[in-house]
Amino acid sequence: MDSEYQRLAETIRERATKHKGVRYLVAIAGIPGSGKTTTAEAIVQHLNSDSQCRAALLSMDGFHLPRAALDQMPNSTEAYTRRGAPWTFDVKRFVDFIHQLRIWADKTPLAPLSTGSWPSKDVITAPTFDHETKDPVEDGVSITPVTSIIIIEGNYLLLDEPGWRDLASLVDYRVFVDTDLQEARERTAKRHVKAGIETTLEDGYRRVDSNDYLNGVSIQKSLLMPDMVVKSVSVTNGIGSK
Repeated sequence: MDSEYQRLAETIRERATKHKGVRYLVAIAGIPGSGKTTTAEAIVQHLNSDSQCRAALLSMDGFHLPRAALDQMPNSTEAYTRRGAPWTFDVKRFVDFIHQLRIWADKTPLAPLSTGSWPSKDVITAPTFDHETKDPVEDGVSITPVTSIIIIEGNYLLLDEPGWRDLASLVDYRVFVDTDLQEARERTAKRHVKAGIETTLEDGYRRVDSNDYLNGVSIQKSLLMPDMVVKSVSVTNGIGSK
């Protein structure tokens, strides 16, 4: 498993080195249960093991619509059931942010790794998602000028639908973590039970089938062409699942 992460990290590092811009932006997408989050986290860890490189991780989860917004929807019950579907994200704000990130990445000079502090204008912040409060947290993550590679992860980064499809042109490299829908369904159901969201595996499958599985089908049906496809396999053999 670790060798697969290392291989992908080295590919990104090599491409970033040849990149003529100031910073290299990478999108890692996949259906729920594909392993995209685990993969993105492992890549950042591998990249940062190099003393000459600093990578940062951003998740699109910080752009979930807050519960207050879901409460105002015509069918708030459905909105909560389908939370995580494309229409439960603030896609306009997310695309606007990635556009801002692209400008920041290209215009802000790369600072030496030894730099200890930076003017606030040279730091860009993004929201994160608090799984306890189940709401976004503003300015939950900061990216500083020493960062040379930015990994962005999320289900819909390569979704070929209005709004979402604008994201692909704002990054330098696009990775899709591919997996079988049924395997992802099983992984996600087990994850719901392990996290305490559901008490039985049967309930876990029921939750998956009413949301995560539907999202996975939509992604696979409407996918922009990635630059690289990595195959998600069991955690003991290759790209892990999360």
